[in-house]
Amino acid sequence: MSAPALVEHFFRHEYGRLVATLSRRVGVHHVEAVEDAVQSALMSALETWTRAGLPDNPSAWLFRVARNQLVGELRRRARRRRLLQHTLADAVAALEEAPAPVLAGEVQDDLLRMLFVCCDQAIPVESQLVLALKTLCGFDIREIALRLFTTEANVYKRLGRARQRLRQRAPVLGELTHDQRRSRLPAVHEVLYLLFTEGYLSSHAETAIRRELCDEAIRLATLLAEHPLGRTPNTAALLALMHLHGARMSARQDGSGGLLSLEEQDRAQWDQRQIEVGLSWLAESARGEVFSRYHAEAGIAAEHCLAPSLPETRWERVVACYALLERLAPSALHTLNRAVAMAEWQGPAAGLAVLADFEPPTWLAGSYQWAAVLADLHRRCGHDDEATRHRDAALAAAPTAAVKQLLQRRLGPEPPD
Repeated sequence: MSAPALVEHFFRHEYGRLVATLSRRVGVHHVEAVEDAVQSALMSALETWTRAGLPDNPSAWLFRVARNQLVGELRRRARRRRLLQHTLADAVAALEEAPAPVLAGEVQDDLLRMLFVCCDQAIPVESQLVLALKTLCGFDIREIALRLFTTEANVYKRLGRARQRLRQRAPVLGELTHDQRRSRLPAVHEVLYLLFTEGYLSSHAETAIRRELCDEAIRLATLLAEHPLGRTPNTAALLALMHLHGARMSARQDGSGGLLSLEEQDRAQWDQRQIEVGLSWLAESARGEVFSRYHAEAGIAAEHCLAPSLPETRWERVVACYALLERLAPSALHTLNRAVAMAEWQGPAAGLAVLADFEPPTWLAGSYQWAAVLADLHRRCGHDDEATRHRDAALAAAPTAAVKQLLQRRLGPEPPD
């Protein structure tokens, strides 16, 4: 692996772990300084490794550089205040004496602890998600805005509010009580879900699928499920849907990296072993009386994985799961997906009937998903003018080249100028 490629690899795999480990040692109220130090270390790696070659232990190298950057910044802050405050002195001492983490378990525990810290109920839910996605997952502002259906300006505002909360009442990572952790578990689930979603359908123009994000979400969710606190039906259902989607991931791209629709995928490429893992987690999630959105989504994924072909899918069950989703976690996207499933079950006119009296929110009405579904349903019903209008809107709103190419195959190319 080349030095630039390795730096990108480490940015995605090590960024959150470094932030979590260093934050545990100096306190999460210094999280902005920690993030700056980690980013600086990654930039130094890109320059140094390209010129001098890779070190024997890249992870330890990054930790040392980030730690030294952070020590220097904390000392500069102390000098600016003309008095070395006790908390800063403790933070500097803890960093100077800290060896690089050796055991993977230490890093994993730090990351999981930090995830619970980010999900503080005193921080609005939308700000919790922004903080966790930025601080632990390495998402940039644009990615977060696309995933949360908001503007980049709103993301900056939410991030600022969350960081202000950490500065005001930031606990030591190990001081969260059992009740605090339990109450924050739903928000932790949501962050892991969004992390997986960004990997499964990337908002990056250059990358249709980012498998490393999916793998990281599965790793963290598994770590959560192995902890007594996180061993819940919802965690199991979340892992089920991740594995069932992940099993089909290699078949979702063609040879050039473009996206393939479910209809275009070669089902022989689906990972049967991972499907079995997903189904086992789905069975685990059924223990108890809890039924969440993750159960419904995992049920939909299971129907696709078990179907021999697209026409043989039990679409009536998929429709029923989407109807449950609309009740459990109301979202216009669930309604849109129910219309798609209904069209596969009872025909395109039935799909359009689902949307006939539905008024989409602004964020969905201007999206490629909304326009693409309407274009496809009208095309299949023979409504050529409506199909063309919605197709053009879908292609214009496509966020990446991969999505646009997929839409062109499904809906037809743009007309020549």
